[in-house]
Amino acid sequence: MELAIEHLETSSPAQLPLEIVERKGLGHPDTICDALAENLSIALSRFYLERFGSILHHNVDKALLCGGAARPEFGGGEVLEPIEIYLAGRATGQYRDAKIPIDEIAIESSRAWLKANLRNLDVDRDVKILPRIRPTSPELATLFLGRGKTGVALANDTSFGAGYAPFDALERTVYAAEQLLNSQAIKASHPWVGEDVKVMGARHDSRLSLTVACALVGRHVVSLGDYQKKKADICAIVSRAASQAAETEVQVEVNAADGETQNSVYLTVTGLSAEAGDDGQVGRGNRVNGLITPYRPMSLEAASGKNPVNHVGKLYNVLANRIVRAIVAESDVVEQADCYLLSQIGRPIDDPQLIDIKIRITDSADISDLRPRIAEIARSQVAAAGSLWRDLIEGHLLAVWDGRP
Repeated sequence: MELAIEHLETSSPAQLPLEIVERKGLGHPDTICDALAENLSIALSRFYLERFGSILHHNVDKALLCGGAARPEFGGGEVLEPIEIYLAGRATGQYRDAKIPIDEIAIESSRAWLKANLRNLDVDRDVKILPRIRPTSPELATLFLGRGKTGVALANDTSFGAGYAPFDALERTVYAAEQLLNSQAIKASHPWVGEDVKVMGARHDSRLSLTVACALVGRHVVSLGDYQKKKADICAIVSRAASQAAETEVQVEVNAADGETQNSVYLTVTGLSAEAGDDGQVGRGNRVNGLITPYRPMSLEAASGKNPVNHVGKLYNVLANRIVRAIVAESDVVEQADCYLLSQIGRPIDDPQLIDIKIRITDSADISDLRPRIAEIARSQVAAAGSLWRDLIEGHLLAVWDGRP
């Protein structure tokens, strides 16, 4: 294992003239696909554990949501054609002469998540779950069962993970805005706020702005005037929360594409754009820290749905974030930490090819004094890679998709 700890030479995004940050909320079609893929991996892992005593090979990290058709109206509306969700991937369907009900697990776990999280969607009537999960390949199944000298799983891919800490002001603001709109408190007091929320944040020097797309639920909106009033309420709610998170005034615009007629506003039956043609796919949304940050280190791996035992496309992204958060939490002189982890297929997951850590420190600090402890933190986190599956099957990534702290 090669471990490098060096100065972070590039400017922090917060120090640049411009910055962009995005979060796709709970009901965004891409987030739904991520959540259903991860929820299926969890359901399969638990089934395998309960039935056979160990998690068997699976990668169910492909999902496609094909939007339906709907006729939203003030005071109601109806879904005309159902949303179709295709779940694809590979999974162990037979073990020790026992057949595993993969399709049934996929359908039941998906319906359970949809019912628990999308309160205005009639899941039984308006959604079709279409599993397309095929048997796992013999090569990956063999690799999955392999273990290194210490009994740790072998990496199933040559891939990298990336992470950074801490969040800057714009990142905190974008995350907080979506969390608030999809919180239980707001849904109780403002039932017209749908789950399909997207927040795009921009900073120009010290000026922060948010563009919020928020579906409104038609049965709670009686007229165009009422829609405008409720949209203004949403804008005020977000403005207060954003200004508090950023510790400065934030400009907020909600549903910027709205027109002046009933047919040109973001009105829905279910609180979801997926009801009427907006589609989704795994891996197009938030990274494992819950944000999309083009000015930061990112991996394009779709973490959700990958098996939690040896798929480094999931494990190393989670580990990279844990490493940097631990470094920043422990040291007052580390202002920023970035981490890159590189695996090699067939190598134990607790022995990456490369750990590259870059830190920005205060002027009074000396990186040579910090290296031993940072190396200890990194090695400690990586050494725990073999048990990370325990956190993942308890819903670590689902907490990120759902917007829970």
